[in-house]
Amino acid sequence: MPTFASLKREWLANPRGDILAGIVVALALIPEAIGFSIIAGVDPRVGLYASFSIAVIIALVGGRPGMISAATAAVAVVVVPLVRDHGVEYLFAATVLMGILQLVAGFLRLNLLMQYVSRSVITGFVNALAILIFMAQLPELTGVALMTYVLVAAGLAVIYLLPRLTRAVPSPLIAIIILTIVVFYAGLDVRTVGDMGELPSTLPSFLIPDVPFTVETLQIIFPYSLTMAAVGLLESMMTAQIVDDLTDTPSDKQREMKGQGIANFVTGFFGGMGGCAMIGQSVINVKSGGFTRLSTLVAGVFLLFLLLVLGPVVAVIPMAALVAVMIMVSIGTFSWRSIRNIRHHPWQSSVVMLATVVITVWTHDLAQGVLAGVILSGLFFAGKVKRLFTVESALSDDGGTRTYRLSGQIFFASAERFVEAFDFKEVVDRVVIDVSDAHFWDISAVGTLDKAILKFRREGTQVQITGLNEASASMIERFAMHDKPGADAALSGH
Repeated sequence: MPTFASLKREWLANPRGDILAGIVVALALIPEAIGFSIIAGVDPRVGLYASFSIAVIIALVGGRPGMISAATAAVAVVVVPLVRDHGVEYLFAATVLMGILQLVAGFLRLNLLMQYVSRSVITGFVNALAILIFMAQLPELTGVALMTYVLVAAGLAVIYLLPRLTRAVPSPLIAIIILTIVVFYAGLDVRTVGDMGELPSTLPSFLIPDVPFTVETLQIIFPYSLTMAAVGLLESMMTAQIVDDLTDTPSDKQREMKGQGIANFVTGFFGGMGGCAMIGQSVINVKSGGFTRLSTLVAGVFLLFLLLVLGPVVAVIPMAALVAVMIMVSIGTFSWRSIRNIRHHPWQSSVVMLATVVITVWTHDLAQGVLAGVILSGLFFAGKVKRLFTVESALSDDGGTRTYRLSGQIFFASAERFVEAFDFKEVVDRVVIDVSDAHFWDISAVGTLDKAILKFRREGTQVQITGLNEASASMIERFAMHDKPGADAALSGH
């Protein structure tokens, strides 16, 4: 159970900074939530209600204080065919099922899979996301009047120069306020938040998705829910790791997984689409001084307050102000040091990082980019371990015994080198295979040992294995064939 000290640390350690940061995030969430709704082909209210619901719930049950979760593009892209072919009610049902799957993943501790994501993949993920955030602003910067560029430049100037004078209030918030006042009183003809779509004016209401409760419905929504859950958890776990690094504090990723599941499960019953952690908004929050759960809660609550009470004011906020904030996020998110490190880091690490960036930006799919990076990392690691495998041999003084001393890791990647290390045609009475400094990892390694022993036996040579450690001996005892009746026939048939 949480103690009073831990609750105070997670909620009230930084109230002023958290409240101001939450306000900035809420303002930035509105156009993004509307944009994601448009991507998914649903009413803007679906994305806005989802952002409110997910942010508030994750503030209460999530495992990474200060991280912002809401409706996201990664999930919106997945559900486009579902909404187009079956309607928005199936989206709500899929969101509920998405939450259930994420809860199951949390109880299964699938967060531990993050251990296999290398630093190069995380760096590539961050850089790709920074590029995608910037690219997402391009529609607001193409085919527009010169005044839009002036406003964006002015917004960036305020964001970067104001902190030199004072850090009492987050500079992105001041930039939004100043540009809104200028546009409103000068009557400038530029795009505003109101141009993105109609803002809701009522509270979200509880509803059960209006779909048939049949196996056929489950067959329709399950593939979408599974993809939504996987993409959402992947992005959330990666974002949690990045916020961990930014704040130099740990997070409970298993709790975050369960929290994402609860948030999406509840959101589906309130007319919202699925969502996950948002790295852009999370970076805005941290850079603006938000570190605890209070900042996430304020972002969700103030978002609803803006929509219900200050809707007419929010509608006149120029998009140029929010574009300036997002460009700041893009610049701050990108790991500029990684460009310099390309020359100094091992080439394999640089290839993994660049491949993650290129594939993510090319496909606009963070999951594909990360998956490609993880696979490449695994291949490079296997190749490196394979090269560490060595074999030395010595012939006895009487010429009757050949001893092979193996060191390193024997697994599927090094299995071929293991077999090639032996001279099966050498005429000796006995062969000793000393594996005191080696380890057998998988059935491929055991199968290779079987092959080597049986080849020696066919040449009339006795074989002795020495130095097996306990784990290797246990695996060989369970899976090896060379010491079982009919081994020659079984392996020849195989």
